[in-house]
Amino acid sequence: MAARTLSENESAPPPRWRSLIMAGVATLVSLAILIGLGTWQLQRLAWKEGVIARIEARAHGAPGEILPEAQWDTFSRDEQEYRRVAVTGSYRFEDEVAVHGLLPGETRGQPLQGYYLLTPLELDTGAVVVVNRGFVPTPLVDEAARPAGALTVEGLVRASEERTPFVPENDPEAGQWFTRDLAAIADARGLDRVAPFYVDAVRDESADTAWPRGGATVLEPPNNHLQYAFTWFGLAAVLVAVFGVFSWKWLQGRAT
Repeated sequence: MAARTLSENESAPPPRWRSLIMAGVATLVSLAILIGLGTWQLQRLAWKEGVIARIEARAHGAPGEILPEAQWDTFSRDEQEYRRVAVTGSYRFEDEVAVHGLLPGETRGQPLQGYYLLTPLELDTGAVVVVNRGFVPTPLVDEAARPAGALTVEGLVRASEERTPFVPENDPEAGQWFTRDLAAIADARGLDRVAPFYVDAVRDESADTAWPRGGATVLEPPNNHLQYAFTWFGLAAVLVAVFGVFSWKWLQGRAT
């Protein structure tokens, strides 16, 4: 059977309407994107407010004890992260990992390139807690302080870091680390009984050497998500207004 063809009365929208229809479709697609971005920023706002609340409630005051090893399998980021703790042990510098990173605003407002030193701290029980001892500029990484013997480290509990799409993958064989991935560090260094969290050491103002510099955790993270949400929703409103004006002028032009 031959394909049915459109008669003149059943044809697609007349050419004179196509520009308006195409503009309407483009507007709807753009509107959906802008509203989606605004909604996403509101979701990020709720998440950031939760992070700030946890920091304010847990990161200050006297340090407590870390989660006991028997409870490590129950570790929860929401319940434990940002707790201020003190842990005693001896560093295993032979298993230290240097993770690429930046120290914000140190050279005329520009980030300083270097490494964060993640060093396993062996407890008297034989278990291991990885400690982020702090930042070291690239030229000084070999000059970082490495204290021997037992010591007590004070810091904040942090969860293992997940790689984001724009961060390179770790290459343990080449010694190139870009994320604080505890499972990968334990595997690369052959560590057993490793805590599912690390301790971000606070900055020690009384230290004999400036590096490594602790205090990597930002205690006052920026929170501009509401502003960003208003921006996206505002652009959506402007888009609707522009399309409304365009449509009105178009119809007025067709009416004359």
